[in-house]
Order: sequence, then C-alpha cells, then structure tokens
Amino acid sequence: MKLATLRTGAQTTTAALAVGPDAYLPLPAGDVGELLRNPDWRAVAGETAAKAPVSAVVHASAGALAPLLPQAGKVICCGLNYGDHIREMGRELPEYPTLFAKFADTLAGAADEVAVRGSERVDWEAELAVVVGATLTRADEAEAAAAIAGYTVANDVSMRDWQNRTLQWFQGKAFDATTPVGPVMATPDEVDGANVEVRGYVNGELVQRGNTATLVFGPARLLSYISRFTTLRPGDLVLTGTPGGVGMGMTPPRFLADGDVITTEIDGIGRLENRVAIRQPALQD
Repeated sequence: MKLATLRTGAQTTTAALAVGPDAYLPLPAGDVGELLRNPDWRAVAGETAAKAPVSAVVHASAGALAPLLPQAGKVICCGLNYGDHIREMGRELPEYPTLFAKFADTLAGAADEVAVRGSERVDWEAELAVVVGATLTRADEAEAAAAIAGYTVANDVSMRDWQNRTLQWFQGKAFDATTPVGPVMATPDEVDGANVEVRGYVNGELVQRGNTATLVFGPARLLSYISRFTTLRPGDLVLTGTPGGVGMGMTPPRFLADGDVITTEIDGIGRLENRVAIRQPALQD
C-alpha cells in the first residue's frame, strides 16, 4: 500500500491511496498523519478502495503532492549514521545515535521549490525516513519494528554556515519549508527499509549512493532508542541519516547555487525533485 497527501485547494489537503502512476483515491482523512491516528487505518484504506467507483480516482501531477505529514507532531533526525558519511566528516563510529529535531513547518512537498534566504552554504542530504504508525514508549526493537507504518523519501537540506555556528546543529537544519518529504509512504510489505538504496543527484549528477543495510542504527533500532526518552506517536517522522557524498565533505566543499535541482530517490517509494532558490544577501543578525 502507498499513501500520499494531496493538495486539493487553497491550504487544503487530503490523505490518498496511490492506485497507479499519478492516480490517487482520496481517503477520509485530512492528511496521512491524520489517517494513521486511526488504529484501523489499513482497513479504512482497503474498504475505501473496494467501494469507491472509478470516477473517484484523482489524477494529479507531482506538484499536487503536499508534504506527506504536514502536521507531524515530532520530526526527529539521526545524523552520522552511514559509515562512509561518518568517515568523510572525520569522525569515529558513534556508540549512540546523534539526534536532532525539526518542526513540521520545515517540511516541503515532493516537487516544491526549496527557498532559502540567509545562507551561503546550502547542502543536500538524501535520506530514508520512517513513518511511525503506533504509539511507542520505551519500546524494544521488535515492538518498534511492528509500529513502523511505512517508509518515505526525504532530503535534509542543511544550511552549513548556520549549522557550524555552534556545536548544536538545530539552527542549520530547521529553516522553514526546506525538507522535502514524499512522494508517498510505502508500507513495509512494499519496501524493506532495512535494505534499500538511497540516491541523491544535483542537476542530474549522482552525488550520493548508499544502502540502508550499512546504517549504524537501523530503522527499528532508532525508533526503539528514541522511544526511551520521548513517546513516538502515529504520524511522527524519523529521518535515518544520509550516506556519503554531501557537499561539505567534498574537496573543495561544494554547495548548492540558485536554480540547482536536487533529486532524491529510493526504489519502491519514488523520487523527490526540488528546485533550490537561494536568496541573497544573507540576513543580518
């Protein structure tokens, strides 16, 4: 099963079941997160698909895809989780996950423009993201695995000049509408999040390629660890980290320019394609 959140009007969205390329069946929920908060969401999607007439199917371009979880209660990210990326950053393998948080308003749609104002070092980070489908508090890995509603694609676009102002990364990771997520959520029976290839491109050039089988902390382990200190709930989102090939790790470092297009893709889920708009001069602070 694949789920999406569609824009259906001015500031209006609806959850939808993907039933083919660019074809969606609206579901009785405002977005995917709202759908997942119904414990019977799988049955709701199945019954809607079984009963809906063909005329109910909506054909929509990528531009009609909203952020998958526009009202996510928690967006938690893991940095330095692929061995090659850890090495390119000059660090040792971590004993514990390196975590930071975003807000729901950092999220963008699969084809949205990523507009950045106030940064001169904008970088890309292709990632697999995990969608939480059940409440988790101090869960073990088996419980965490069972609570995964599905997987999606994300790009943790990072403003490195802001990120490196202090030892805390938050300010370089939480610019509004700079983290594209989508195009759909694929359920675990469709995609094995513990063994998928993540690819990132800049203007069509492959710059990142990594398999989640090499994650230091895999999806279930991450969710279990996070649930030990904060409760995860349906519709929350966990980004699992990025493979090697980020611009900051290149020699010399390479950053995005105004008009560049970043593409992020994972087989079985889909791709994000986002034009970057960089507005200067930087903000005075």
